[in-house]
Amino acid sequence: MKRKILNRTQGFRTKDGAGVSLVRVLSRNTTKEYNPILMLDSFDSTDPDDYIKGFPMHPHRGIETITYLREGTMTHKDSMGNEDTITDNEVQWMTAGSGIMHEEMPKPSKRMLGVQLWLNLLSKDKMVRPHYQSLRGDDLKIVEEDFARVKVISGEYKGTKGYAPKYLPLDFYEIEIKKNEEFTIETKDDQQVILFTLIGDIEVEGDVVSEKTAVTTTDGDKLTIKAKDEDVIVLFLQSIPTNEPIAWAGPIVMNTNEDLRQASLDLRNGTFIKKKPEEDQ
Repeated sequence: MKRKILNRTQGFRTKDGAGVSLVRVLSRNTTKEYNPILMLDSFDSTDPDDYIKGFPMHPHRGIETITYLREGTMTHKDSMGNEDTITDNEVQWMTAGSGIMHEEMPKPSKRMLGVQLWLNLLSKDKMVRPHYQSLRGDDLKIVEEDFARVKVISGEYKGTKGYAPKYLPLDFYEIEIKKNEEFTIETKDDQQVILFTLIGDIEVEGDVVSEKTAVTTTDGDKLTIKAKDEDVIVLFLQSIPTNEPIAWAGPIVMNTNEDLRQASLDLRNGTFIKKKPEEDQ
């Protein structure tokens, strides 16, 4: 059965970090519909003043953050001692787990184009050891299809494997479709499927979705996406909803208000970082 659009969320322009101009698409008011994707921010600018101040050092707990740059350059530093720079067609995948401090600082480029996702963690995994992983351009395999190409960032597509998430499964693809052409993808009937139109407008079963919009879909085992009047870039996300309580305060997402109070206390007391780098030895 073919999937149809169920929910639709248009992004809106705002600022975050130290003054980064971005399009916020998903946030705390969309968690019920888009679970387990908690947040989705989109970056798209040719003006370095929009993003150069970046995201200075700040905490996270209870989630994974995934930053994908279609174009641009960004340097990551964290409390585990990692320092790493990604550029065009590369990914930063960070498991905040029990607690991490990190910063993401962009560098000037012709265009900054990409997204950051927050992926929820199950309650049993909220306090796992933090971890950082970068995926280089050569790590991201591409499957060529008729009128389309699928970049496999995580999960698997037709036997081509991307990064294997350690906690919640996530099939994360970037799909390019030629203008006025259709592409049909098989989906897992029991999982949440989310689309985000990074570039261009698409149509799903007669329903038009404009650029910088996220949608959820009805259950089904396939999904047909049609590009409108230009080549499009669509992000495809497929995972399992956590169906657990969500308690959210700024960069920390747990299950209860007591969890949030403990995180706040840990930050004040200097005990937020539970897993020191030397513990990984």
